[in-house]
Amino acid sequence: MKMQLHQLKYFVAVAEVRHFTQAADIVGITQPSLSKQVHALETDLGAPLFERVRGNITLTAAGEVLLPLAKRILADVDTATREVQELVGLRRGRVRLGATPSLATSLAPPVLRRFRDAHPAVDLRVEEGGSQDLVRDLLRGDLDLALIIMPAQGADPGLRVDPILRESLVIASVDPLPAALVSGEVRITDLRDQPLVMFREGYDLRDATIQACREAGFEPTFSVDGGEMDAVLSFVEAGLGIALVPGIVVSRRPGIRVTRLAPPGVRRTIAVARRRDVVPTHAGRELRRILLDYVHAATSSSDLPPGVEPLP
Repeated sequence: MKMQLHQLKYFVAVAEVRHFTQAADIVGITQPSLSKQVHALETDLGAPLFERVRGNITLTAAGEVLLPLAKRILADVDTATREVQELVGLRRGRVRLGATPSLATSLAPPVLRRFRDAHPAVDLRVEEGGSQDLVRDLLRGDLDLALIIMPAQGADPGLRVDPILRESLVIASVDPLPAALVSGEVRITDLRDQPLVMFREGYDLRDATIQACREAGFEPTFSVDGGEMDAVLSFVEAGLGIALVPGIVVSRRPGIRVTRLAPPGVRRTIAVARRRDVVPTHAGRELRRILLDYVHAATSSSDLPPGVEPLP
């Protein structure tokens, strides 16, 4: 088999725009040359990658299988190229960090500030998203590191995941919850008849809320379903329902009332993750070192964000 990197690049370009002429413009070659290389790739693989029907281009079953693999290969080549260039000093480094919304506003800023002060020439890129989305991006090579929430079923075997902190969740609402008027706390069972504002698929907060309710013996009722973090908090402020969120995200929203959960509450484990099968770049290793140093120092000085505590 004579599969070449440029053929994979052309294939991915066509797969993303579903148009040969547009893909040729993106990669900077003529359309006949691109079509010839894609056809050569199909010949080497022994299977067509695209269906061409009435001007519409779709992926075949073989194309669907190849696309994520091709993206991963190209991402790994890009990482290897940057790593070598860092060593010889031809270009500045780059590091791509993913973080959940609550961690992007609490843990990430002081860590990135320390990294920027130490390495001002390194290109910092940050992606905010749910843990499931970040894990997907790590596995396909779009991120170097990610601050995620450990899934209840365990980490993906393709990742190295190191737990670093524990985070407590609180109830966000506009009006006082009746069950909290006496003790100032509520139990999950007190949410049985409360309308919940729910995060979209891909947010681990969605899974945590649903699991906590089910373990308490009931199915939650959604008033709004499918929001991102800012949207969920805005829906709560509008009086559409309550939400289970990290305490840090509501600390600067005076229109939202925070109610603690009675022990044992709902707590999540914060971890730093990277792909297991890829040697991290110098910049990636340095960011991870600064992150762990910050967590250690903040733990020692009790300077962690609200609702975040060190692991025992």
